Amino acid sequence: MNLTEKFSDIRVKSPLVASPDNTIIFQKTPSHVQFSLFIGILTRPDKYDRRHFLRLVYGIQSSPIANIDVKFIFCNLTKPEQRVFITLEIMRFNDIIILNCSENMNSGKTYTYFSSIPRILSRRYDYVMKADDDVFIRLAPLALSLEPLPRIDLYYGFVIPCASMNPSIDYMSGMGFLLSWDLVEWIGNSDIPANDTYGPEDKLVGKWLNMGNKAKNRFSNKPAMYDYPGTNGRCSHELIPQTVAVHRLKQWDQWLHVLNFFNVTKELKYSNLYSI
Repeated sequence: MNLTEKFSDIRVKSPLVASPDNTIIFQKTPSHVQFSLFIGILTRPDKYDRRHFLRLVYGIQSSPIANIDVKFIFCNLTKPEQRVFITLEIMRFNDIIILNCSENMNSGKTYTYFSSIPRILSRRYDYVMKADDDVFIRLAPLALSLEPLPRIDLYYGFVIPCASMNPSIDYMSGMGFLLSWDLVEWIGNSDIPANDTYGPEDKLVGKWLNMGNKAKNRFSNKPAMYDYPGTNGRCSHELIPQTVAVHRLKQWDQWLHVLNFFNVTKELKYSNLYSI
């Protein structure tokens, strides 16, 4: 049985709507909404083109069962042009959070992100996700996979090592992992993470949770989360319709392949204004 056949009984409807305002916020009728999710895409200030592209990718997605907010996360600005250009982005899109840290990959940025979120956000969310800027997340399937899961003490993602199917061992890949709000608050208040912030960020999060006897609810969404075909050994496999996230999209031809596979432009309506 191949991966597609294995998941052939899953049905996902993903109506796509335009973002209602200048923020990348995905909302449906409140009576149908069951939970809320904040997604922070960790990136760097100078990656202007990538942010603009991802605004398109996420701005056309929605879920009928979740309120999903997406923002870009980076550390303190260091260049004069950043202060001007990124100020314009904030004024136009209001989808950037600038943390009080020095830009880094494995020297505390993820800790600063999670520990700051409860303090700087204006509302509480059921879940908080950390995602890379080279991953394509399909919001409707993601929300559908979260629907039956606990709202507390939850740790969700793609468990490492690649061959493992046991979410209680080791940690979730940094491509995109999710914590329930109570765990995010714990990271901000506990001495365990505060005293251990240097090293591979995804591995550290798993270590913190284990040391704190936290995250008794763990869910690894394999094979719906994976690395792009051929990029990372056993962490990679072919694209499948039930995908939640595809990681390691470093090249534009990879993005094109993925977006075409999922037919993301299918909702485009005919208009005399363009010929495509």
